[in-house]
Amino acid sequence: MKKTVLFICVHNSGRSQMAEAYFNRLAQGKAQAISAGTEPADKVNPVVVEAMLEVGIDISHNKPKTLTLEMVEQAERTITMGCGSDTACPVTLTEMEDWKLEDPAGKTLSEVRIIRDEIKIRVKQLIKDMQPG
Repeated sequence: MKKTVLFICVHNSGRSQMAEAYFNRLAQGKAQAISAGTEPADKVNPVVVEAMLEVGIDISHNKPKTLTLEMVEQAERTITMGCGSDTACPVTLTEMEDWKLEDPAGKTLSEVRIIRDEIKIRVKQLIKDMQPG
């Protein structure tokens, strides 16, 4: 079974969607990512969709998902995004870390690009860290 990484943010409309998309593109099928939120929004942030299209990744059909116990149990690693002091993010029994990233909600496209690019850097490092040897 493939290793699974779970990306969690409160609304699952920005950061975690970008991280899931980058991970699934960059892991090249060797592992998979899913994302979810504790209080999912109605849709993915349109500015986030635009920023990801700029790098050739279309997340326009993605829908924010509610975090489930099954998702948490399937994950080998769990990454929360900006939940450091937020009680809305869960505690899990898997290896977990928090990426303190700004929420793209209400940000301009140029501000979202900075968040997007930081997520890509962190996802690349995560994939590298997960490789055996």
